Amino acid sequence: MAGKNSILDIDMQIEKLHERRKELLVKSAERFARAATKSGLAEMDIADTEIDQIISEITTRFRERKKRNIGDASAASHRKTNGGTGASTEAARVS
Repeated sequence: MAGKNSILDIDMQIEKLHERRKELLVKSAERFARAATKSGLAEMDIADTEIDQIISEITTRFRERKKRNIGDASAASHRKTNGGTGASTEAARVS
């Protein structure tokens, strides 16, 4: 019987996750709709294919920015640990 309860629990968790996913998708759609309305984009007569292309370009731009930021943070972290002049470097010289 414990196995059945466990399966039922998992099924309930899956259902909750599906509901949560739906909520997040709705919130995301509302967020983009507000931005499109605020900018006037929603009032323009733009074909769906053009909108898809615009969104794709924006997505690419933000992904590239994120990659650069991650790369910059990684490089800064690498410089700090390998060539910095912080306390750990000074302590190593004293020893």
